[in-house]
Amino acid sequence: MKTLQLAALVCALAAPIAGAPAANAAIYPVKDRQLTENPLYAAGPLPATTCGEPRVRRGDRARARAYVNAVLACLEKTWERHLVDAGLGYKKVKVRHMSRIPKKYCGFDVTDEESQAWYCDRNDTFAFQIGKDWLDDPSDLWLFHTTAFMYGYHVQKLVAIDAAYDKLPYQNKSEFYEQSRRKSLQNDCLSAAFLKSVWPMKNRAEEDWYALLDLVQGDRRGEKRWSGRTGTIKNWMRAGFKTGDPASCNTWTAPSSKVA
Repeated sequence: MKTLQLAALVCALAAPIAGAPAANAAIYPVKDRQLTENPLYAAGPLPATTCGEPRVRRGDRARARAYVNAVLACLEKTWERHLVDAGLGYKKVKVRHMSRIPKKYCGFDVTDEESQAWYCDRNDTFAFQIGKDWLDDPSDLWLFHTTAFMYGYHVQKLVAIDAAYDKLPYQNKSEFYEQSRRKSLQNDCLSAAFLKSVWPMKNRAEEDWYALLDLVQGDRRGEKRWSGRTGTIKNWMRAGFKTGDPASCNTWTAPSSKVA
């Protein structure tokens, strides 16, 4: 079974846990309106568009890379229209496919995982390392979701959620991890909202959506709590897919129990 390395993906934009927070550091609930009342939530559902999926064969890395590029093109078409119409502005992204992402790519601590993806906000570039595990059974929607999940980081940057997150104080490690989960879970929801905006897709059925949910694996016991439990991730994905509206993805106002 393929698993998305959410811990690595979230680390891509997570602030380091270094030094003590200020004595007056805020605790939940999050009070920054750039996070809780972002204009993204008032822009309405994503526009309905079409998105064709190139055929991907097992073990064919070239085709998998072409698939990611095609999904990114669909994402840009949808999000550019949505954000520009809402007066929020837009900037295109770049993508780099690598056999091995350098250890310190964009200043990150790149892991040894066989397959991984990172977003470098310095130059609006996605780096994809598609290994054998992501190529084992590429007929499902996993690469689609992975690409759309990563694109959420770009959306968060464009609407200043990323900047607000970086400035958000935390009182302890537990709160820091909760904030990182809110950011990651928002991307899970935005990914599913995008899928809804292009649904139904040719040669796809409702069973493919449920199969995608079955592939989700959250933080395991003993791991750092970056991304949320499996059930929590699925709940936010269901919320996004139900409405196709980023307003359903406001993790910043949700109680702690909903982002566990």
